[in-house]
Amino acid sequence: MTAPVTIAARNVVKAFGQGGTSVRALDDVSLDIRQGEFFTLLGPSGCGKTTLLRLIAGFEMPTEGQILLDGKDISVLPPNRRPVNTVFQSYALFPHLTVAQNVGFGLQMQGRPAAEVKATTERMLALVKLDALANRKTSQLSGGQQQRVALARALAPKPKVLLLDEPLSALDLKLRKEMQIELKRLQHETGITFVFVTHDQEEALTMSDRIGVMSHGKLQQVGSPREIYVHPVNRFVAGFIGETNFLPAISVPGGLKLGCGVVVEAQTARSGAVTLAIRPEQVRIVAADEAGAIPATVASLVYFGTDTHYHLTLSDGVEVVARLQSGAGEDALQPGAAVALRFAPGAAQVLED
Repeated sequence: MTAPVTIAARNVVKAFGQGGTSVRALDDVSLDIRQGEFFTLLGPSGCGKTTLLRLIAGFEMPTEGQILLDGKDISVLPPNRRPVNTVFQSYALFPHLTVAQNVGFGLQMQGRPAAEVKATTERMLALVKLDALANRKTSQLSGGQQQRVALARALAPKPKVLLLDEPLSALDLKLRKEMQIELKRLQHETGITFVFVTHDQEEALTMSDRIGVMSHGKLQQVGSPREIYVHPVNRFVAGFIGETNFLPAISVPGGLKLGCGVVVEAQTARSGAVTLAIRPEQVRIVAADEAGAIPATVASLVYFGTDTHYHLTLSDGVEVVARLQSGAGEDALQPGAAVALRFAPGAAQVLED
C-alpha cells in the first residue's frame, strides 16, 4: 500500500525580481513526497532544488501555488511554526558549546523539561554513534563528526520532515560514501521523511527511495532510482543520470537506422529523425561477422580498475563509449583496433529531446 503524502507542492511558482527582470526559480512545480521516504531533489546548480527546499522550510514564500503538510496549507507559516528541521551545508554548530549542548539546544529553546532534554540528547548521540564525545567542543571534531552532531540536533525534536541541503558536499570522497550509508540508516531507524538536495547523481542513486530530477525550475521526472536510470523520460535526464551514448537515427520499418547504415531493433511510435540512448554498460564487443554487428574503431580507452571505458568511433564519425569489465583479453583492444559492437537486447531507447 502506498504511504500517505506528507509534503505536497501544488503548482508552485517562485519568482525573484519584478517585471521584465523577473526570474522564475520554480515554474509550476507539483510534487508529492510520501511519509517515511527518503526523497532526493537532484539537478545541476540553479535548477531550483534548493529554492523548493527553502519553500518547504519556510525560508521563502511561494509567488504562486501551495506547500502542503499532511494536507494543510503551510505556505505562509514561518519556519518556527512548521514541524520541519533543516541540516545545512555549513552545519551551523555553536563552537563554544559541547556536542551534547548543541544537540539539546533546540529542545531547551522549546522549553522542554531538563530530564527530557538530557534523555533525548543521550538517545540522539547514541543514534549517530557520538555518545563517547558528548562533552567535547564541536570545534574539536572532524567534518564527519560535526555533520553527525548537526543531524542529531535536527532529529532531536522529532520533526515530521528533515530537510538536508547538500550536507555531504564538504566531505572527502571516502567519508562522503560512509555518510551516505549512515544517512540511509538514520532515516530507516527514525522513520522520518527525509528530503535531500544534491547535484551528485551517485548520492541520489545510492540513498533515495525516489528521486525528483529538476532542470530550469521544472521537475523533469520523478521515480525510483532504477526507473530514473533505466527509463529516463528525456535527453536531459538520460544525460544527467550516469553516462549515456546519444546516437542520431531515423525510424524505418523494423527498427531505427543509424548514420552508419546499420538498423537497430527498437520500438517507437515516432517517425523521422530520432535520438537513440544507450548506456555504456549495455554496449557489447562482438565478432565482426555476427548478425547486426556495427563496425567501429577503438579511438581511446580509460582504465578505471574494475572496468575499462572504450571510446569507439563508428563509420559516420559518431562516438560510442563501451564500459567493459577489466580482465583477460583487454590487451587486444588498443587504439586503432577494428572491432564490432552490438547493444544488449532492449537497451536502446528513443528519447524526447
